[in-house]
Amino acid sequence: MTASDRHAQLLKATAKRLGFDFCGIAKAEFLEEEAPKLEEWLRRDYQGRMGYLANHFDKRLDPRKLVEGAKTVVSLVYNYFPETVLPEGAEDLKLAKYAYGKDYHEVIQEKLREFLTCLRDEVGEIDGRSFVDSAPIMERQWAQRAGLGWIGKNSLLLNRQLGSFFFLAELVIDLEATPDLPIAKDYCGTCTACMDACPTDAIVAPGVVDGSRCISYLTIELKEAIPSSFAGKMDNWVFGCDVCQDVCPWNRFSKPHQEPAFTPSSDLQALVAQDWNELTEETFKKVFSGSAVNRTKFKGIKRNLEFLFQEKPSD
Repeated sequence: MTASDRHAQLLKATAKRLGFDFCGIAKAEFLEEEAPKLEEWLRRDYQGRMGYLANHFDKRLDPRKLVEGAKTVVSLVYNYFPETVLPEGAEDLKLAKYAYGKDYHEVIQEKLREFLTCLRDEVGEIDGRSFVDSAPIMERQWAQRAGLGWIGKNSLLLNRQLGSFFFLAELVIDLEATPDLPIAKDYCGTCTACMDACPTDAIVAPGVVDGSRCISYLTIELKEAIPSSFAGKMDNWVFGCDVCQDVCPWNRFSKPHQEPAFTPSSDLQALVAQDWNELTEETFKKVFSGSAVNRTKFKGIKRNLEFLFQEKPSD
């Protein structure tokens, strides 16, 4: 067994011990095929007001610009599918499932810090950085290269054993490890369920999302007023959106997560439409303490609520 093989075994064993569902390995190199796709996506302004997505173009495509001398990108999957979905009746306001519990950035980043510590204990000093949706790195593309799934028509990574309700995280390290084989096949086939179901028609082509039309963008990333053209199309989503995942046939394989930190609090479970309508900043801070929902701040949630509660446009 080569040193690269041993390192690959160590990476996968450590990932499993820390609770990650899958671990894949890819060689750190320039993502040549992705460069023109990213350039075209930005040219069409699909990033909306997320100007930061146009920054660090070269770093997004080459992890060796994030970590000098990087040899390996380790992609990790961490499940967040809940055992019980919060009420989503006709009058209920909806929250993306990833935001039910504690902020995933903090929960997973702590595991990644431990991961790097374990690696250094085993193989000596290595240089590396960890990422959880927090840096210019094309996580879905690296996960596909690492054999963890394929990119579906909704642009999310899909995994045949777990669906898509999971977080992706990465380690970019200067440790050489035997890479996994990428998944070349598209297992979506002719299915267009996600494209057909998107309330705002944000999926403009297979694998291409106009971010400026996505409900997740409108309720979280957009800091200005939500355009009136989306009135009546928000499907009661107050933070994020799961529609393209909820309708995906592959998510029939979703399994409840085993992370206590992702369990919704009793306060959140008790919220009903009327409570949302009368939400105060004090209640917001109590219910969403330590939650990813804090990203919008109380001001952002109130804007979303006011937009949802406004009179829907007449035909």
